[in-house]
Amino acid sequence: MQKISIEALAREQLEAAVAAASGRAADTVYGGHEKVLRQTVIALKAGTQLSEHLNPGEATIFVLRGCVLLHAGNNSWEGKTGDLLIVPEGLHSLQAEEDTAVLFTVAKVPT
Repeated sequence: MQKISIEALAREQLEAAVAAASGRAADTVYGGHEKVLRQTVIALKAGTQLSEHLNPGEATIFVLRGCVLLHAGNNSWEGKTGDLLIVPEGLHSLQAEEDTAVLFTVAKVPT
């Protein structure tokens, strides 16, 4: 059994994102490329985005703190602290409206 403080990890990643030239930082909490399930804390400095990319499987974004916009095609969804966003299939992007940390969870579709 392993216990991880997501709150502490979010705080650390936010500090790293604000200091990074890219405005982003991330740390995988569980899983990885060899597992079906993967959970990653992603931090984005205000105004930073993850550009458009394909969803690798079923995925959710839980907003730990801050505010993001999830874009897919002509649709957008706002997520604030405590919100859970279901990531749509297909191309999408994520934009930080303020300094933000999210817990990204994905269950990869077997190939």
